[in-house]
Amino acid sequence: FCSVDPYGFERPEDFDYASYEAFFSRYLVVLTRRAIKWSKLLKGNNSVQKSLKVKRYIRKGIPNEHRALIWMIVSGAQANMEQNPGYYHRLLEGEKNDKLVEAIKTDMNRTFPDNVKFRKTADPCLQHTLYNVLVAYGHHNKAVGYCQGMNFIAGYLILITKNEEESFWLLDALIGRILPDYYSPAMLGLKTDQEVLGELVKMKVPAVAELMERHGVMWTLVVSRWFICLFIDILPVETVLRIWDCLFYEGSKIIFRVALTLIKQHQAFILEATNFPDICDRFKQITKGTFVTECHSFMQKIFTDPGSLSMATINKLRETCREKLLSQG
Repeated sequence: FCSVDPYGFERPEDFDYASYEAFFSRYLVVLTRRAIKWSKLLKGNNSVQKSLKVKRYIRKGIPNEHRALIWMIVSGAQANMEQNPGYYHRLLEGEKNDKLVEAIKTDMNRTFPDNVKFRKTADPCLQHTLYNVLVAYGHHNKAVGYCQGMNFIAGYLILITKNEEESFWLLDALIGRILPDYYSPAMLGLKTDQEVLGELVKMKVPAVAELMERHGVMWTLVVSRWFICLFIDILPVETVLRIWDCLFYEGSKIIFRVALTLIKQHQAFILEATNFPDICDRFKQITKGTFVTECHSFMQKIFTDPGSLSMATINKLRETCREKLLSQG
């Protein structure tokens, strides 16, 4: 048994190798089939146009060998990088904000302590790459600077792209465009989206919303890390990457689809909770186990389970929730 997964993460001591092997042997068949389809789609010219077919392909998973390329294209990061040649390196060579640099340095050793590629002893050690990406981003987007959570996201991007500059532009796509205001100092976008999820749960899983209200459990207590870390360290790596495939193409509503699916699927389990700590604990439990490990069937579920979820609905809810937050402020 391999105690380190393909991405460099050490497997926990209680890792269930048997059920993982069973899942992965089935999933490998899917991956092989998808890889052949993707190779045909890309036909050696390494580019895709947004289309229903491409969207369908992305929902079924991007093979790892094409992942960085497709993320770059569909997120707009590739176009931005090509329009700004040399910009990333100029950011690294320019004047530095000492406070920003200090904050980033502090978080270096806390980023993926369970990943062998981020250890100081690793060769190459990805801490150095991560540091560069975050410093460059902090100077590129001064309104955001650096905020905890960004280190994990940049770290994942580096593991997939294996390229510093591409990771920078993908981080820019996520923070600058795809996620509305999650990492700014006031984190208004993040707080808004947690409230939006609460409203969606009221509509789609009312019993759970009622339970939360009855026990005074704020949504931010149970889901803030889902949003901030985009499910990193919450769900298995393979599943997170499949979620990100869709996130780069379809935008932030994917996060709501995943959250609603987790809650809806485990509704009975959550509803058994009888007090505050028990509810919080059950929200931790629902992100583990075979339901989330089986990433292929899980991804099919996120597009069926929550039912229709239009961007118009989300934007409307965002407006009312944001106003409510600002008036409380």
